[in-house]
Amino acid sequence: MALFQIGNEKITIQIDSFGAELKSLKKIETGTEYMWDASPQFWKRTSPVLFPLVGGLHNGVYCHEGKEYPMGQHGFARDMEFQLKSQTNREIWFVLKSNEETLAKYPFEFKLEIGYELRESTVIVKWKVTNPSEKEMYFSIGGHPAFRCPVEAGTKQTDYSLRFDEKNEVVVGLLQDGLMSSKTVTYSLHNGNLPITADLFDNDALIIEHAQAHQVALVKPEGEAYLTVSFDAPLFGIWSPPGKNAPFICIEPWYGRCDSVDYSGEWKDREWGQKLAAGEEFAVSYQVTV
Repeated sequence: MALFQIGNEKITIQIDSFGAELKSLKKIETGTEYMWDASPQFWKRTSPVLFPLVGGLHNGVYCHEGKEYPMGQHGFARDMEFQLKSQTNREIWFVLKSNEETLAKYPFEFKLEIGYELRESTVIVKWKVTNPSEKEMYFSIGGHPAFRCPVEAGTKQTDYSLRFDEKNEVVVGLLQDGLMSSKTVTYSLHNGNLPITADLFDNDALIIEHAQAHQVALVKPEGEAYLTVSFDAPLFGIWSPPGKNAPFICIEPWYGRCDSVDYSGEWKDREWGQKLAAGEEFAVSYQVTV
């Protein structure tokens, strides 16, 4: 386990080799820290990668070629040590490869690379998944970054709002015991804004599918966006621990999600899942701007 830091004239970031997890994002001019500090009182993580699973499985297992495999929520990569691949002043890469431990619970060879590039006041989070084997590979991947909210002294979370690039409404899927239910709720937006109310996360994460938005900002009480997450992912989650008044909000670009409450198919048939043919690479990214 080691902590690495890179920076430019605007921002600095720190990344832990354990999970290749972004631990700090600071603006140099103000000294403002934007990442949650992983206090276990609320949530012991800051920005874990979700791989090879996003969310949870029906009955905690998945089926592949007729065999069942147990896997915990969000997969295992977040709890593994990555190796440093390269580092410059503005960009850093880490890599995790399949081994005996991973193959026992996930029977696919893989290479997962996670990179962070700085451009002005933006961090570009990059993922590359490579299939080095001769058979098809199935997986999901997602982000789970937690950002401070409230971010200013003397304010509370319910003074803030979320701002979507979709200006009228978003249709949100609801979870049931950690799995996707058939229930949805439609939130009307005022100039793209959704207030962060005390009960917004009472049903756990908000799941927003079908590319309804590609940019979500956290907005201060006076209406200024102080952090924006931009992505091409087809779905995303927004989360804060239900009923805890936790001082952070997660904005999570996903390429995959949890099973539906009634799902009973094979791993390869899971909704929103990804696949790679032999030798292929999957490369995507999202951006955090402060």
